[in-house]
Amino acid sequence: MPDRVVLVTGSTGHLGPFIARRLARDFNRLALHFFQNLEKASALKQELAKPDGQVEIFQADLRWEEGAAGLMTRVREHFGRLDVLVNVPGAIRTKNWDSLDQNDWEEIFRSNLETAYFCLKHALPIMRESGWGRIINIGFHLVERLGSFPGVLPYAVAKTGLLILTRTAAVSEAENNITVNMVSPGLIEGGELPPAARIKEGQLGRPEDVAEAVAFLASEEAGKITGVNLLVAGTWKM
Repeated sequence: MPDRVVLVTGSTGHLGPFIARRLARDFNRLALHFFQNLEKASALKQELAKPDGQVEIFQADLRWEEGAAGLMTRVREHFGRLDVLVNVPGAIRTKNWDSLDQNDWEEIFRSNLETAYFCLKHALPIMRESGWGRIINIGFHLVERLGSFPGVLPYAVAKTGLLILTRTAAVSEAENNITVNMVSPGLIEGGELPPAARIKEGQLGRPEDVAEAVAFLASEEAGKITGVNLLVAGTWKM
């Protein structure tokens, strides 16, 4: 296994544990971020611990830049480096677009866009030092469809912004051997489903499917893949 250090933010959410478990098969040194759920983070650390590796948990409020900056500093101090960053957090709120208030917009933007931006911003200098890096942001399966999203407007806008951020960073960091990509899940088992959604057999994905896509983009073999939005959505809304 490569002697790389992997940081999974939002490791106690819906997708985070599955992504952490999958990456633990390929990497020995894992940093698991959590915001509030210490019990779940501790259990995940214990589950992934192995004799030849290191797994540590880190608490941080990533909605603010100082939280993201502090997290990167602590990960570097503990492990000595940072090679793979997976930005998982992404709250969604279903609410009609003309009933939204300022708090709705700010909460969704902080969770889906600003957390990823600040983590990416403060992780990049560490990755540049070693001349290698993988950053994977978790998106939204309709992020490239500029259409109408009356029930999840802030979420759709924030994820579209995240894709623009992903591709901007990908171009900027190509010369530093750092790739920046997005994995965009469709409807996933255990996640939030649209009201009265008619889901055909085979359209509902598994968290493990998303984790496999993340693992590929984090690998040595994906070194020439950057700025990509990899859909893990089957034929949902195709």
